[in-house]
Amino acid sequence: MTVLNTRALNRATLARQLLLDRADVPVLDAVAHLCGLQAQEPQEPFVGLWSRLRTFDPAVLSDLLIRRSVVRTHLMRRTVHLLAADDALAWRARHDAMLRQRVLGTYRRELAGIDLDELAAAGRAVMADDEPRSMTELARALAERWPSPGPRALGEMLIAALVPVAQLPPRGLWRTRAGVRNVLLSSWLGREIDPPSQDGSDPVGETLVRRYLAAFGPAATADVRAWCGLAGLPVAVAAVREELVTFRDERGRELLDLPDAPRPDPDTPAPVRFLPAFDNALLGYHDRSRIVDDAHRGLSVAGARVVLVDGRVAATWSVEAGTVIVSPLRRFSRDDRATVAEEGRALASFLSDNDSDRVQIAASPQ
Repeated sequence: MTVLNTRALNRATLARQLLLDRADVPVLDAVAHLCGLQAQEPQEPFVGLWSRLRTFDPAVLSDLLIRRSVVRTHLMRRTVHLLAADDALAWRARHDAMLRQRVLGTYRRELAGIDLDELAAAGRAVMADDEPRSMTELARALAERWPSPGPRALGEMLIAALVPVAQLPPRGLWRTRAGVRNVLLSSWLGREIDPPSQDGSDPVGETLVRRYLAAFGPAATADVRAWCGLAGLPVAVAAVREELVTFRDERGRELLDLPDAPRPDPDTPAPVRFLPAFDNALLGYHDRSRIVDDAHRGLSVAGARVVLVDGRVAATWSVEAGTVIVSPLRRFSRDDRATVAEEGRALASFLSDNDSDRVQIAASPQ
């Protein structure tokens, strides 16, 4: 079986994630291809798409949210994602059990003894009037009936797991600060959520495996699970295995992939790219060594924005007073500093609507 080294996996990841060459595709197609973008920080997906698309206009993404072609909702790993509307409706029911278990992992004691199906029905009944509500407002509406958990535990279970909701604009619009207001996902998108399979098959799981590999592969089954949070995918993997090709990584893990998906030459040059907080190019794997050193693995979970140099995490970045501040994690060569500065100036111009192209690169660590 062919062994793919770390650099080969890196270049495949960059190609699938639209980070090797900026893509010339519509914004909606990019969101769908990427299987959504993690979006609990509302402005971060704009940077993620700017780094991936050749002519990205942030107003287009805002318009897609307003027109309900994309939607902000809890899904993979119980985190807020920006998803194509069709994907949100097709995938939501398959994630229900995982979402419940993830909330219970935090609030099991507070929610002990509560019939979650009964709570879900009550939550949907409250939200049926299509009045936008915050998590706290929904919890308060049910607190008299379920006083013991407290509003935080009750609200998290309702909004993040039991009641499929969409976060309404202006939350998530470009350069807009707004609180979270929720309505039923089906009401907002004008279509009921696709029901789960009843025959023991897992068609949504099969779709998730194929779509994941198209955007993240080659990858191990543990990587698929780490991305979506779903433990019960063996049936789906078994069903599609004959469609796939297999490799091994340098640790001996089996990697699955679509046969015709891009696997560039490991020596393909990789451009500098600035990634937003919680970018799935890092979080979409159990084994992130293809893109980040183990010493810096925690940066992605902590929400650090990172800079890729030669395809790997080499710095963090932030913005202060219109200036993009780059903090190297390793020694930069003269060429590294020049290419990081060039891309940083472009990012500063994007973030400031061409008012600033200032970049400051700190000294490399000794």
